Amino acid sequence: MEVRDASVDDLPGILAIFNEVIANSTAIWFDTLENLEGRRQWFEARQTRGFPILVAVEAGDMLGYSTFGDFRAWHGYRHTVEHSIYVRADSRRAGIGRILLSALIERATASRAHVMVGAIEASNHASLALHMGLGFKEVARMPEVGCKFGRWLDLVLVQRLLDSRKTP
Repeated sequence: MEVRDASVDDLPGILAIFNEVIANSTAIWFDTLENLEGRRQWFEARQTRGFPILVAVEAGDMLGYSTFGDFRAWHGYRHTVEHSIYVRADSRRAGIGRILLSALIERATASRAHVMVGAIEASNHASLALHMGLGFKEVARMPEVGCKFGRWLDLVLVQRLLDSRKTP
């Protein structure tokens, strides 16, 4: 398996994974599926800001993708990034999420980010375990802040310090 920077040619694979997650899970709190133009705009915005989009590919098949971006868009949060990782349904629990998250941690550290944050739906125990295994700590649990599939969803915030700098 290869992990590499995404290109525009990867957008159909990214879109397929994104829409499957929207349709079948609480990992993305969207009510409607995305279209290719929407993913293209997202891709271009990430590129413009210098944020990575990584894809995991094997034998030409996209198995997953990951990215990070602003945690919050205000200047005081400039050293904190929030990440996302999505793995194709038939490739989950095979270590791809761990590989993608590890690569993102390396990229964020190299970009001089200080903290990486993840926002995980509370019943996603596999994702929570993945993050804890890579040094993330739970820092907040927010009951009923979202909804999908006719029920309230709880959000767990996790974070990992990426360096030991005492000052920015």
